[in-house]
Amino acid sequence: MNFHNVEFIKSAAASAGILQDELPQIVFAGKSNVGKSSVINKVLNRKNFARVGGTPGKTVHINFFLIDKTAYFVDLPGYGYAKVAKTEKTRWRGLMESYFSSAEHIALGILIVDSRHKPTQDDVTMCNWFKQTLCPLVIVANKIDKLKKSEESGNLALIRETLELGDEVKVIPFSAEKGTNRDVLLSEIENAVKNWYN
Repeated sequence: MNFHNVEFIKSAAASAGILQDELPQIVFAGKSNVGKSSVINKVLNRKNFARVGGTPGKTVHINFFLIDKTAYFVDLPGYGYAKVAKTEKTRWRGLMESYFSSAEHIALGILIVDSRHKPTQDDVTMCNWFKQTLCPLVIVANKIDKLKKSEESGNLALIRETLELGDEVKVIPFSAEKGTNRDVLLSEIENAVKNWYN
């Protein structure tokens, strides 16, 4: 796959706008301040393709990007930001339920968590949504560059335990800033798309 051949297709603010065609979808999810846009930008090797918001909780739509006319990157709205109004949280939940209700398009779920902290209850909820689809899942433990080497294995173990992950789910220590393990994540994405077409 040529990750440089990428175009923004659309934003969906309501269930009617959710894109469903024959192409596989690689789905990125994570809480508002976890660096989700930065991870997507690092994967694509673009600076500001997925918008990096100054205020957490700004991505309130599902954004669809077409990669090499082969697959979509789907950027789900960030969650868990305290200052978002109750009505907005309700709308977010409805949008997520609509998206996950027809999960046959998901080729890979990518849940981004903060490697420095125990996953939140919202992270657990999102992880469970992915698990219910039975689609392949990887966890990206972002901001690994902010941890001491001695803290890494303990923190990754805590992530695995809190999210109740099976052995088949990879937890990838990642840095959107430094590009740590970008190649590992790319390989997971490419394999998922290959498996979809096979």
